[in-house]
Amino acid sequence: MKVISYNLRKHRAVGELSALVDRHAPDVLCLQELDTTDMPAFIGDLRLADATSRNRLGLAVYYRENTFRLEEVRALALKKSMHDRVLKPAEERMLGVRLHDIDANRALIVASFHAAPLTALNSLRRHQIRTALTELQRLGEGLPVLMVGDYNYPVFKENLSQKVREHGYELNLSDARTYTRYRFFRGHYDFATSVGLQIDKVRTLPQGRSDHLPILVTATVSAPAKARAA
Repeated sequence: MKVISYNLRKHRAVGELSALVDRHAPDVLCLQELDTTDMPAFIGDLRLADATSRNRLGLAVYYRENTFRLEEVRALALKKSMHDRVLKPAEERMLGVRLHDIDANRALIVASFHAAPLTALNSLRRHQIRTALTELQRLGEGLPVLMVGDYNYPVFKENLSQKVREHGYELNLSDARTYTRYRFFRGHYDFATSVGLQIDKVRTLPQGRSDHLPILVTATVSAPAKARAA
């Protein structure tokens, strides 16, 4: 399974999506910071599963219709930062979908995630990550889970990885940095968190109009999920 995650930087990179899908042939496309009123039902041969509706800058998930059958969708509002309370850029910061793999006859969960901005504390982002992963398990207890997106976590990633591992998940960084807008804040911002999946590779794709670079996650189902509630 191949999954692309891309923060579109306030919808600026939306025009790149068709070429991105054609070139890399993902099975799932997870997007952040998009105008959900300006998204097509299809991007290439990927169908829109759903998009958030209460965000100024939203989330969306597309999936390959001849590979998966959409079973359930869940959007989630997470604990708010001061930035969220004042400027209200995002009410829903996680969008998860349960997909049924038609050929393998099994289900899995994929989610697009966008953590609070850098003005918030890492402790708040860790709370958001734990809450999102716990909620995704309710989409299908014991199913493999892959949550990708903009984690906004530039420093102390080892601590985050340890906290995630304590709850049964694995955190994977890309092979190259995924954010380049400011010299001080360059680094890995876009991650993949998973359980019940073997993450074969996380590759940073070339930069387009966004300050984030897309990531391409290649994964295979490995074993029944054993994550515990946060």
